[in-house]
Amino acid sequence: MEPAFNEEQMMIRDLARRIAEEKVRPEAARLDEEEEFPYEILEVLKQSDLFAVPVPEQYGGLGMGVTETCIVVEELARACAAVAVTYAAGFLGSIPLVMFGSEEQKARYLPRIARGDLCAFALTEADAGSDAAGIRTHATKDGDFYVLNGTKQWITNGGEAPIYTVVAVTDRSRGARGASTFIVERGTPGFTFGKKEKKMGIRASATRELVFQDCRIPKENLLGREGHGYLITLKTLDRARPGVAAQAVGICENAIDLCVEYARTRRQFGQVISSFQAVQHLLADMATQTEAAKALLYQTTRHIDSGAQEYSKEAAMCKLFASDVAMKVTTDAVQVFGGYGYMRDYPVEKLMRDAKITQIYEGTNQIQRNVIGGALVKESARKGKRGQ
Repeated sequence: MEPAFNEEQMMIRDLARRIAEEKVRPEAARLDEEEEFPYEILEVLKQSDLFAVPVPEQYGGLGMGVTETCIVVEELARACAAVAVTYAAGFLGSIPLVMFGSEEQKARYLPRIARGDLCAFALTEADAGSDAAGIRTHATKDGDFYVLNGTKQWITNGGEAPIYTVVAVTDRSRGARGASTFIVERGTPGFTFGKKEKKMGIRASATRELVFQDCRIPKENLLGREGHGYLITLKTLDRARPGVAAQAVGICENAIDLCVEYARTRRQFGQVISSFQAVQHLLADMATQTEAAKALLYQTTRHIDSGAQEYSKEAAMCKLFASDVAMKVTTDAVQVFGGYGYMRDYPVEKLMRDAKITQIYEGTNQIQRNVIGGALVKESARKGKRGQ
């Protein structure tokens, strides 16, 4: 089943799907095997204006919402999750600018992002992953500059992106409320990169350490106000988490397509395995769970795009459910393929490796459950007060 997309959304879907099938899928296995960053594919996405999708029109973008961005991510992920996350991480990195940037900051950076300059969001550290309040990278005011020192870990698009939104502590005595967010450009003195990480999945995406050593950035590069870093982080992740769900849904759809085709042609005991009830049940569960995840994803994106002020719970739900489904579906896909599924000559083992990270990044699924549970308790408390 397809969601009830409007004509413009279907055009975006068809364009992204054509690029995914013609440009991404033929290269997916090689990019994974060689761990090669997909420069040529990104150039196609730039020329097709897909980077402009989430950027407001006044800054050279198409002015579309989270729904349209997730449509692109989903279609790319159907062909290669690493390409999809490279695109989606640019969206993640630009959210702080779109939501909290000054007019001058937006005018300077958003047109570049619309034209295809990658962006990256730098939050995670060795001791601060899901614990976003535990960051140690710090920024000290020095006249008209801030001086950054510290290290960020596992940053998607690290080293490849020209633009970074970086969370750093400006007042440690205030705890989480002492963090601030800065725009840092690649090439700034004192800003360097570690090695490209070797990962289990999404191997073609670039994941690197960011190192700041007395990195001086202009005070004008502060996003929002000092002390707003934690708020910006939470709002950014809320808006970006549906993108992870879109990656997960795309991976599932790819797995189902591959499994159905394989089951129709693979013969055992004198007949195709698609005739076996055990295989049919696996396929039925895979398809049903994927449809449920997709419905929740686009219900959530429409809620966000409607102008809702609060959507932490919904964003966490769609990321949690879709990523858990992706892990289940891709595990079952390997089972459908049997021994062949375990071999790297066949595509489903890659999908299983790619799916795992969707349960981890942008907040582990344990954190998503904390967010959902906490929201339910708060909602109940508010209802109780209204009833008094």
